[in-house]
Amino acid sequence: MNVALGVGGGIAAYKAAELARALMRHGFTVSTVMTKSACEFVTPLTFAALTGRKVITDLFGNRSADEILSSSVEHIEVAQQNEILLVAPATADLLAKFANGLADDFLSTLYLAFRGQVILAPAMNTNMWEHPATVANVATLKARGHRFIGPDAGDLACGTVGAGRLVEPELIADAVAACAGRKMDLDGETFVITAGPTQEPIDPVRYITNRSSGKMGYAIAEAAVARGARVILVSGPVQIAAPLGVEVVRVRTAAEMRDAVMANLEAATIVVKSAAVADYHIANVPDKKIKKTAARVTLDLDSTVDILAEVGARKGDRLLIGFAAETNDMVAEARRKMQVKKADMIVGNFVNVAGTGFGSDLNEVTLVMSTGETVPVERATKKDIAHKILDHALRLRLALHSAR
Repeated sequence: MNVALGVGGGIAAYKAAELARALMRHGFTVSTVMTKSACEFVTPLTFAALTGRKVITDLFGNRSADEILSSSVEHIEVAQQNEILLVAPATADLLAKFANGLADDFLSTLYLAFRGQVILAPAMNTNMWEHPATVANVATLKARGHRFIGPDAGDLACGTVGAGRLVEPELIADAVAACAGRKMDLDGETFVITAGPTQEPIDPVRYITNRSSGKMGYAIAEAAVARGARVILVSGPVQIAAPLGVEVVRVRTAAEMRDAVMANLEAATIVVKSAAVADYHIANVPDKKIKKTAARVTLDLDSTVDILAEVGARKGDRLLIGFAAETNDMVAEARRKMQVKKADMIVGNFVNVAGTGFGSDLNEVTLVMSTGETVPVERATKKDIAHKILDHALRLRLALHSAR
């Protein structure tokens, strides 16, 4: 597969050379297009030597009239010859040009002529990334279906710390390979996915929680975005890095998770409730630490909000997928839960099976669907199971629409 690598004019441009090599290790043919500013940070010869291909730096340059005439449609040819346009680093200037349709150099002109998958890896100062103009430009480009990889947060070349760091080249290449290797059958879908546990405070330093790691929900989010979906991930406290391209809303309590889900429900076409939400909370949490004494302590617990049931009551045409982590009678409990909560699918699994479930990278589940079908999914990585869940979710929705 052919990739056009656009290199913007930022200090992170030097990392684009490493990115070109990483893409080639994945089997891509890489053609490099550099802005004039990018050439101030790294030479075109570097990319020509690495890729073995011509590097394009501008529309005209120091060429004769005949050469200019013969290459007048070169941006069209490059657009037609490549399936993916990857821009890294995508500077604030390039994002603004792309969002507003400006075409004053080869890369911005190529962008307007390009009809394949556009992937943008931003890198810039934190203040520039967070500026309202950049935020608006990013929103415009995402609305066009372009995929964003990063930026990461960390130490920046300007000496500050914050968001704006280019994602590591190997990770960008992996993400591009994932995009190229997967059919984009979720393009146009918006997922709201919940993941992880919740923490219900007992006092300012203690809380009730459970053993959920969030790995299954994060795997589903990563799989969905790799297949073209927009993903809003409502995450309880976990020790997992956010998947690239996923919008993460971090929450702590069941009430906060409920509010975040409902705030994004209108945008959702598919809701996946994989979080292990606490069933109980303390209604009146003291504002001071409870002191340890020899006396027995009793906690008065109230039920938390039932997010799955509330979404089920308001789901409309949305597909609703819930989870049931059980120790016995898993299929029966999953079917009961599906009916009571008005879900379309329940993903059931036993949490007392060694090597799977909470904290593990493996899982073994059964998909219980409102059509009456029950599909066992053999033990596999949670990433593989995430794709199987999405495969069956699409089949289920087609069956439900056909039955209407």
